Amino acid sequence: MPDYKTPLRDIKFVMQELLNCEEHYQRLGYQDATPDMLDAILAEAAKFSEQVIAPINKSGDQEGCTWKDGEVTTPSGFKGAYQQYVDAGWPTLSHNVEFGGQGLPHSLNTHIGEMLSAANNSFSIYAGLSHGASATIEAHGTAVQKTMFMPKLVEGTWTGTMCLTEPHCGTDLGLLRTKAELNENGSYAITGTKIFISGGEHDLSENIIHIVIARIPGSPEGTRGISLFAVPKFNVTESGEIADRNSLICGSIEHKMGIHANSTCVMNFDGAKGYLIGKVNKGLNCMFTFMNAARLAVSNEGVASADASFQGALTYAKDRLQMRAISGVKNPDGPADAIIVHPDVRRMLLTQKSIAEGGRALVGYLAQLVDSSYAETDPELKVQAENKLALLTPIGKAFLTELGFEATSHGVQIFGGHGFIQEWGMEQLMRDARISMLYEGTTGIQALDLLARKILGSQGEIMKPFISEMVTFCQQNSSLEAMKPFITPIMEYSEEWQLLTQSVGKKAIKNPDEIGAASVDYLMYSGYIVLAYFWAKMAKVALTNIAAGSDDSFYQAKLKTAHFYFDRMLPRAKGHAACINTGGKSMMALNEEEFVF
Repeated sequence: MPDYKTPLRDIKFVMQELLNCEEHYQRLGYQDATPDMLDAILAEAAKFSEQVIAPINKSGDQEGCTWKDGEVTTPSGFKGAYQQYVDAGWPTLSHNVEFGGQGLPHSLNTHIGEMLSAANNSFSIYAGLSHGASATIEAHGTAVQKTMFMPKLVEGTWTGTMCLTEPHCGTDLGLLRTKAELNENGSYAITGTKIFISGGEHDLSENIIHIVIARIPGSPEGTRGISLFAVPKFNVTESGEIADRNSLICGSIEHKMGIHANSTCVMNFDGAKGYLIGKVNKGLNCMFTFMNAARLAVSNEGVASADASFQGALTYAKDRLQMRAISGVKNPDGPADAIIVHPDVRRMLLTQKSIAEGGRALVGYLAQLVDSSYAETDPELKVQAENKLALLTPIGKAFLTELGFEATSHGVQIFGGHGFIQEWGMEQLMRDARISMLYEGTTGIQALDLLARKILGSQGEIMKPFISEMVTFCQQNSSLEAMKPFITPIMEYSEEWQLLTQSVGKKAIKNPDEIGAASVDYLMYSGYIVLAYFWAKMAKVALTNIAAGSDDSFYQAKLKTAHFYFDRMLPRAKGHAACINTGGKSMMALNEEEFVF
């Protein structure tokens, strides 16, 4: 397994130079988030990621989780590492001080989440879902429920899960069968089976709080009749103390393609005591708090997998000697040149680098929007942040995980035959990355959410603030000759983006299937132009520092990578545009009977 090294220089570049986090934090009232404080926290998080959880990534994959009589044991070293994670206070970082949190910005926690995921994705998932569970209870729970669950979830001594999927239904949650029957004391008896539950059972924490969707008898069919419940593994008193065991059990764990060290569980609820979160039949509305937090975390997984694979591939490409460069010998003292001299290897490395660094900028921007959604006091600015977050979250989740997986594939390819061998760890990165395109809504589901619900549902209004932001940036920098290679394409593609939207909308009036036929290509097109915007902004920062006389090679590398993105990555969007314009006729032409093998 490649040795993971936290890209602190680039993380700080995104936070401080690109997104101006100091001004952002001070304006929102995060007074404790000073530069010195941020530097210290990031350095410690890097040390924890590199020295504690990265070393157990490969062994965790090989050992995996074990299930016996309803209990799950995590791989060797995981329990001790999680205890260190809790003892150091990492779970409390961005939580409300009212519940024992440190009250620091959510965006800071997001950047630390990338480190954890890149170092050991299986480990990071246990901790990551707890943030979504606590955010859901904080946003929608009663005062009593907050007292019962929040302090221990924030502390990390309890963990949380998201229980949506059932054996007969995945994305179509309206088909759920899990039922919730009212008890005399006001709690509910939850009965049903949930599958694919990450961290549903394990030995890391004292208790596990399951956030479960279920239907109360008599509720409407479909999604209109879904309610949400907190269901603890061990029952909890109103003061937050653990009581007896609840009536639920892990029936088995899945044997998976990747993330072997994270338990993916079948959870059986047999009249388990649960507590209604929010209002009856409004569970899906409440659940979106959890789902949106999880989607941002999964966007981060795409960045993390790309960066981890890039690190391994880059080290190997500099050391591996094979063939001579076509342009002439580069290593005259050796029998061959390092493979990094070959253009195709450069293509793959730069693809990985442009995905990881561009994705980091996008996720950092999204995380700052989350800060604003929590802490902004200006109602108009708060709504603007929430609208941009609504537009960009499905793009971040789907586009960055698709490209993150592509980056891990390039990592395997750069290693050649060695990449296919477990010893080097590159194939594990690829296996672990594959799930990110599936859970928290597949790429197709995110694409429908983006195009049908968000964009066409708002008649394009939701796009306008972000496009206006891009256009304003272009106008402000249009007179700079060095920026023209970036500004001109962004203006062209942003106009085409709007025309494509109008085209699909018009076609959908006659044939609604045109939305589904165009959706994934539309999302991918959107992703390429959004990432282009952030690469243009990074290029501007680099050019400014170079013009000021900086001899830091970091800025030269950033500028050159930006040019690569615009030359070799952004043109991919044209292929997606062509597919959108072609429409869905050929896609829907075959009858079901004609699909044979």
